[in-house]
Amino acid sequence: MFFKQFLVKGMGCLSYLIGCPLARKACVVDPKRDVQDYVDVARDNGMEITHIFETHIHADHVSGNQELSSLTGAETYFMEGTPAKFPHKEVHEGETMEFGNVRLEFMKTPGHTPHSMSILVTDLTRAEEPWLVLTGDCLFVGDIGRPDLAGKELLDEQIKNLYHSLHEKLGKLPPNMEIYPAHGQGSLCGKGMSSKPNSTIGFEMAHVPVLKLSLEEFKKEMTRDFPERPKSFSHIIDTNMSGAPLLERCPHIKDLGPQQVKELMEQGAMVLDIRDTAAFGGAHIPGSINIGLGPQTANWIGMVIEPDAKLILVVPGREAAQEMIHHLHRIGYDNIIGYLHGGMAAWQEAGMPIENLWQISAQRLYEKLKTGNYGHLFDIRTKAEWESGHIKEAEHLPLNSILKELPKIPKDEEIIVTCGVGYRGNIAASYLQRHGFTHVHSLAGGMKAWINSGYPVVR
Repeated sequence: MFFKQFLVKGMGCLSYLIGCPLARKACVVDPKRDVQDYVDVARDNGMEITHIFETHIHADHVSGNQELSSLTGAETYFMEGTPAKFPHKEVHEGETMEFGNVRLEFMKTPGHTPHSMSILVTDLTRAEEPWLVLTGDCLFVGDIGRPDLAGKELLDEQIKNLYHSLHEKLGKLPPNMEIYPAHGQGSLCGKGMSSKPNSTIGFEMAHVPVLKLSLEEFKKEMTRDFPERPKSFSHIIDTNMSGAPLLERCPHIKDLGPQQVKELMEQGAMVLDIRDTAAFGGAHIPGSINIGLGPQTANWIGMVIEPDAKLILVVPGREAAQEMIHHLHRIGYDNIIGYLHGGMAAWQEAGMPIENLWQISAQRLYEKLKTGNYGHLFDIRTKAEWESGHIKEAEHLPLNSILKELPKIPKDEEIIVTCGVGYRGNIAASYLQRHGFTHVHSLAGGMKAWINSGYPVVR
């Protein structure tokens, strides 16, 4: 048996290539949108990709099933009843398929979505019983799938389904069976996933606290807060149900001059500046949003920017532009008009207006707080981060709250924003600037800089 796991860093998306080099056949499970990796690895190992399996309709990333099918001719399979609107085939509970010395068996494991499935994988050269199970978004390493994505009206049913899938389906498998989920650390499809790429049924059943709860206790736990659902999720679900457009049909990404960018902005385009916090703070295009390249880039774009936005990128170079384009395509943000050719230097040389987002040092902030010479200090971290230690004078205003509702203060009052290391602070500060707040600063280095400078925190 040939078995390989693929990871999309930051997003935590996991996909799989499984096959038999002797039979020259392979399948891909839960493919990411940029699919050339699968094609190359299959070809290098003498296999042809003949089948694509989706454990469910994903909410956090656009599937690569359309891309992969266009390149290989492979058909896409879902569990029976899945409401996909593009041509596909269905598998049924207990059905098996063989790819040479590999056998797949399909299990209904609803709960994360109503039609989720898990896939038992057997290497027939070693044994007749399954070796591992692909658990989709039902059971992760260190966590379980969230049941709320199908909507509030289905939440009670989804919670019961999830409990049954975990205890009566996956929980009944042999304890030594390996599990390989569809997501790991970084995904928003659970609360606290491990960075470890696989585990065993026995270990997870013994050491994931929520799996030890009664059904009633489980219901209470599953109605508590989950990670904020990004703006992108509904768009991604719709895209995956309909079948994502092929990347070759996406708009051609152009090199744009300053005047072109200015005119496009006047027509409603949004500027996404992916430079680091210091570069953005020094000079940026008025109204632009700063989301730098980082582990959680795609998730933050999905939180802050509407999926139908017409995007213009400000980048430090072509390589960074291509990386950001990959991030955007993975979450279905395909309306990328182009990027500013020559970067901010070209913009400034053209005499275009600029804005600053001054980074305030921990030392300067300490002096301002000591003298009372400050306006509003917002700590935009999560509740858990806030409770682990914060600046006494700060007001807790999580970034997600800012994105839902702007602070009800005069827009000319001073705002200082802090987060963990400055990354989210710049997102929030640029968002506030875009919405008319004129006196905004970001704490350089965030709380890490504050603590490393020896200044006090309270809990």
